[in-house]
Amino acid sequence: MNSKPNATPCDETSAGQFICKTVETLESHYARGPEDTPRSVLGRHPNPLHVVDALRVLLDVMMPGKMSPGSVPSENLGIFLMRRLSRVWGLLRPEIELAVPFRWLGEAACAEGAPPPEPPYPESVRVMKDFFASLTAVRELLTEDVRAAYEGDPAALSYGEVQLAYPGVLAIASHRLAHELYKLDVPIVPRIMSEWTHSQTGIDIHPGATIGHGFFIDHGTGVVVGETTVIGNRVKLYQGVTLGAKSFPLDEHGKPIKHIRRHPTVEDDVVIYANATLFGGDTVIGRGSTIGASVFLMESVPPHSFVSANHPELRIKTRAKSQEPNISEP
Repeated sequence: MNSKPNATPCDETSAGQFICKTVETLESHYARGPEDTPRSVLGRHPNPLHVVDALRVLLDVMMPGKMSPGSVPSENLGIFLMRRLSRVWGLLRPEIELAVPFRWLGEAACAEGAPPPEPPYPESVRVMKDFFASLTAVRELLTEDVRAAYEGDPAALSYGEVQLAYPGVLAIASHRLAHELYKLDVPIVPRIMSEWTHSQTGIDIHPGATIGHGFFIDHGTGVVVGETTVIGNRVKLYQGVTLGAKSFPLDEHGKPIKHIRRHPTVEDDVVIYANATLFGGDTVIGRGSTIGASVFLMESVPPHSFVSANHPELRIKTRAKSQEPNISEP
């Protein structure tokens, strides 16, 4: 047996010995540099499963019944909300406490004039209070998002269908919650939320993106919205739209420069059709503009513009009836 404290037992089989040798080799590779989890916080980081559980409960608070079985009678709504928010506090507050120290790891720890570390527990309580205070405003925005989806899609037959089934509504609801935590300078946790939503919907919205009211993503698969994107009111995106960054500048050490504007600004009442790609922090799409499908754009356009791409010439040939394939019933 291996005599190291807390070591993995090694049996006499070749498999056991091989496993022990692999463990010894792997162990020496942990916390070797800043890109790895520092040993002092190894095992002391937010639990993604708890964060996702908290997000699912929050979605149920925003749209009761979305993540829980059955409907919620109006006379029981207060009890429902009390129980759900208590559950959120119990799940999320400890994860924020674990996340707060990551503010001072890496670049922040070495920054000149960086604020001194705050005690994680009281800071997590402060964050949770501020976050809960924002929930009413978040729900008001989501009500407008649901209305925008219903009015923007002739296939939507009821508000209930939009709330319960539309991936774009799930994505924007998750984003609005994660964005509030991002604004409160919570590390890691908002990104866990956004990446879970990405896996569920195919829509990738960085929690730092700023999005106005009445936002609608139709279909949604493949939409990417970058961290410093600013989107105005009543904007509509279709599937495959990318609001991305150009190649970014590097510092004197060859590292990407953080916290600079890299993504486009989309003003009010803009429609962007499928698979359009817009790049750059200096790119501004003027209000009331329409960006056509498959457009590649790295420059600003004035308000009320229509931007389209030149498509290859199409050739449509009609086959003679005798040349049509013979397709029989199965």
